[in-house]
Amino acid sequence: MAKPIIAIVGRPNVGKSTLFNKLIGERRSIVEDTPGVTRDRIYGETEWRGKRMILIDTGGIEPKTDNLILKQMRQQAQMAIDTADVIIFMCDVRTGLTANDRDIAVMLKKSGKPIVPCINKCDSIGSPPMEFYEFYEFGFDEDPISVSSIHGSGSGDLLDACLRYLDDWQDTMEEDDSIKVAVIGKPNAGKSSIINRLIGEERLIVSDMAGTTRDAVDTQLENEYGKFTFIDTAGIRRQSKIDDKIEHFSVLRAHMAVERAQVCLLMIDASTGITDQDTKIAGIAHEAGKAVIIVVNKWDLIEKDNSTVNEFNNKIRTELAYMPYAPILYISAKTGQRVTNLFERIVYVYGQSVMRVTTGMLNDVLGDAMIRVQPPSDKGRRLKIYYMTQIATAPPTFVIFCNNIQLFHFSYQRYIENCLRETFGFMGTPIKLIIRMKGDETDK
Repeated sequence: MAKPIIAIVGRPNVGKSTLFNKLIGERRSIVEDTPGVTRDRIYGETEWRGKRMILIDTGGIEPKTDNLILKQMRQQAQMAIDTADVIIFMCDVRTGLTANDRDIAVMLKKSGKPIVPCINKCDSIGSPPMEFYEFYEFGFDEDPISVSSIHGSGSGDLLDACLRYLDDWQDTMEEDDSIKVAVIGKPNAGKSSIINRLIGEERLIVSDMAGTTRDAVDTQLENEYGKFTFIDTAGIRRQSKIDDKIEHFSVLRAHMAVERAQVCLLMIDASTGITDQDTKIAGIAHEAGKAVIIVVNKWDLIEKDNSTVNEFNNKIRTELAYMPYAPILYISAKTGQRVTNLFERIVYVYGQSVMRVTTGMLNDVLGDAMIRVQPPSDKGRRLKIYYMTQIATAPPTFVIFCNNIQLFHFSYQRYIENCLRETFGFMGTPIKLIIRMKGDETDK
């Protein structure tokens, strides 16, 4: 990776996510006064004294626990430790040095990585409280640094300490040219499992309990098909079932992930079939103008005959009638069935979404369309279409100039869109048509 990696670790609820958000300058990790809110590794980027760095926010480490989620959080934190070049070890001055802090310190010393102890919640101005000095007991090479993750005080000293271990690092300042792919869907549809299968490691926590993933998580991958950044999102529940603040933030993260993405994989659980919630989630991506691939997961669980695929296709096309452009792929994240086909589909639909067509070719298609089906008329007035031009991509956006916007019925707009798709494809991506009066420079 082109930039050095700094992992923030510690036991639950010491303020790791608050510090992470402060350092990257945006609210990416969920912050809530509840232990165990951050479960997966969350990545972000910051710059300090001219050097760009990648930060990893981790779930709290519980050294001794039988809880499945807490065990997996500890495994995720260990992966972050193994990946990092420098580790920020965060403790809470208010609770003081605990037995779990000591156990985590032993684990970190075994890693052999540079450790910068960070004592959080030193919120008062002036010297830190007396409890701060007990953290010298750790005996790290670096002295403890007092910070207030809420106010940001001490964060500069903290990054300065990290940079001392990164003096020889060469920042290549590479641009991220990967395809951003958001994996969206209901809880427990297999979103994390499909990313783990694609990248070949247990990058994300996978559990049969719905709602395991609460943050949007980025995973970068490069292979023979290209460069990809997969954004795993919390499953989107019905609004009536969002009964706590953490869940509400998770839904916001999913919406934000769609906005950041260039391609969305809509995960549908084959064992439950397509539901109203699936159609609402699909609508988020459609309204955002994102390229979409409909991925039917758990296909290995379905008993099949010669008509099974056609019947499922028909159900999807009926329920998602507003996105007939989206290709459908049947997979099993568990067995790996057809999973690798996703890469080619992602590259293809992304290319379709950023396709540009010359004005000359567009107007050839437009002229042919008007010859085949005359523009509509009303009370002796006939719609005249003068020309069409493309003004944007992702989604492909076209402006059509005419004599009367009211005469340009929705049905004829859909006909023009279908003609564009017949000629140029645009598979996987919505198309946006903007109708304007000739000489009018404003959208109508």
